[in-house]
Amino acid sequence: MTESDLEVAVAAAEAGAAVVRAQYGAAVVRHDKSATDFATDTDLAAEQEILELIRRARPQDAIVGEETGASDDGTAPRRWLVDPLCGTLNFAARTPLFSVNVALRDGPETAVAAVADPIAGETFWTDGATASVRREGSDLPIAPSADSRLVDVNLDPITDGDLLGSRLLTDPAFRQAFGQRVLSTTLAVAWVAAGRRAAYVTDGDLRDSVHFTAGLALCRAAGCIVTDLRGQPLHSGLGVIAAADAGTHATLLEIVARHLL
Repeated sequence: MTESDLEVAVAAAEAGAAVVRAQYGAAVVRHDKSATDFATDTDLAAEQEILELIRRARPQDAIVGEETGASDDGTAPRRWLVDPLCGTLNFAARTPLFSVNVALRDGPETAVAAVADPIAGETFWTDGATASVRREGSDLPIAPSADSRLVDVNLDPITDGDLLGSRLLTDPAFRQAFGQRVLSTTLAVAWVAAGRRAAYVTDGDLRDSVHFTAGLALCRAAGCIVTDLRGQPLHSGLGVIAAADAGTHATLLEIVARHLL
């Protein structure tokens, strides 16, 4: 029997998570990308495991890996986006907050996606219409909630210039309305879909991002409000607000507007 795209996505994310989990806490071998960014042997090993699984299951599809790049010229209609270890700095610092992200873009849409948390043993997934979390082989539906009032902001640079996240952290209106969190991994985006965060905010161009595509697909399928920073449709190049409900989204739009040029 042929595996569905969703089964491939979940299996790939969980295969990568198994590699990450097995190597967590061991000595880290770094491969510098810049003065402040690096990959590890674990990133490379997890990506290789994921890519091999996808290639076996879907040999005709293109793949974009965080570490190995694109397998095509960007014109393939079906493209798998793979981030084998989102939160590498957390992993290297033995901080158990990171994820493995796998998403399938079929034309302009994200068809399926999976976000695996290697340490918690959870895999969040969407078939494009519904969103669930898998724990110990059982699937439970997830739903957003703003009850925590916690908003995660991104402080990892996506674009040149001043980061929106750093400005929000010192904004009195933001501090009064929400609890601030900086998880430094897009696992926090999946947590918005699962009701563990009220929202996630970042600037930057996120089109076909190996970091964000899977988590944002989860948010949309779970019923979150997901727009750019001005409340317009995604992928304008102007970041994202992923909010649990309309009220949280409206408050964040008002606060963020003061920081946009």
